[in-house]
Order: sequence, then C-alpha cells, then structure tokens
Amino acid sequence: MRLLLARHGETTWNAERRFQGRTDVALSPRGRAQAEALGGALRGYRIAAAYVSPFRRARETAEVALAGTGVPVTPVEELRELSLGEWEGCTVDEVRAREGDPYRAWLLAPHDCPPPGGEPLDAVSARVRAAIDHISALHPNGDDVLVVAHGGVISVYACALLGCSFNALWRLRVDNASLTVVRPPRLVSLNDTAHLPRALAAATHVRASIAGGVAPSTGLARSPGRAP
Repeated sequence: MRLLLARHGETTWNAERRFQGRTDVALSPRGRAQAEALGGALRGYRIAAAYVSPFRRARETAEVALAGTGVPVTPVEELRELSLGEWEGCTVDEVRAREGDPYRAWLLAPHDCPPPGGEPLDAVSARVRAAIDHISALHPNGDDVLVVAHGGVISVYACALLGCSFNALWRLRVDNASLTVVRPPRLVSLNDTAHLPRALAAATHVRASIAGGVAPSTGLARSPGRAP
C-alpha cells in the first residue's frame, strides 16, 4: 500500500493562531481553496479509497479534494486530532502569557510538557498506528490510499516511523493541505506543498524559530498571525 497522508486545509482558528485540538472547526474559504489545490495533486494517483478523521475540517477537505472522483470516503474515529486539553479555544499569545510560558516548554518538549488535560502522545501514537495497520490490512495489493487527518496525527505517525522521540515532534513540519507519502514502514516524503499556489501556501518556512512563537503542526499554522 502507498499511503497518502494529507493534512486538512486551513480553518478560521488556524488563521487566528487558536488551538483547535478536538474542537470541531470548519474550513475557511482559504482552506477550501487549499483543498481544491490538493485535489489537483491527487489526480496523479490511482486512489482506491479514502479514510478521514471524523472532524469537519478533515471531512470537508476530503470532499472538496475528491469531488467527482467517486472514491469512497470512510470516517475513522482513531484519526481524530489529539486533545489539547485546557488550551483548546485559546490563542498562542494567551498561553504564552501564562506563568512560565508553557507554550515554549511544549514546543521544546511536547512529550514531557503537554497541555493540562491533553492527550498523551504515546496514546495518540498507539491509536493512529492501530488505525493505519487496519487500513493496510484492507489494502494488501499495493493500492494508493488517501488519509485526510491533522498535523498532530501525521507528525506523531512520522515520529513513530522514524523512531525518534516525541520530544522531537515539532521539528517536523506538516502544513495545511500538505501531502506526506508513506510505504509502511518507510517514510517516502514529508510535507509536500508544491501543489499549493504561493497565495495559498504557508509563509516561507518561518517554522523553526521557537523564540519567535511560530506554532507547530497541531492545528497551529506555521507563520506569525496564523494558527491551530
């Protein structure tokens, strides 16, 4: 099986740099345009089936990207975004203003410094890997299979494939409407956004500056002024 992992398009909360997690937020007009561009990239594959997170932002991305293709789309509960606990609904600046700047600690060590009440990354990894294993078993003959999910889900799965610590999670970049290709257990490519026109792409890879407050992939956008 060749697995095509797509992150959902941008939402209004992404644009506001607001933590989403399990909050069910719809795509913004920009996010729908990103999903259309993703659909163009997917036309280069022979997709046998699609599996999606149950959240609207993922389902809408799949619906737009696959419009007119007839590809069956199946929601999978285990592909939902990880919970960000007490931070959901807050902006990055609001969390950074709390005592000790817990946002910075989370960027540096997300496994060791999770949001209060957030879902442990080990638990996220276990359910996501179980879901992918189940999907793989349904497609033993080398099919191209699309999975539309979330930045946190894709990043955690990529960490598992690479065998790296979850504290390295935010060193991986997974942009809205990006495409990551996996031939389990091999990661072929990560965060391909070549299909996105400049106006729909994240600002030029500002991602790496923690001091600058650039948000990670869990529903947070990569550039100042955009978010989860």
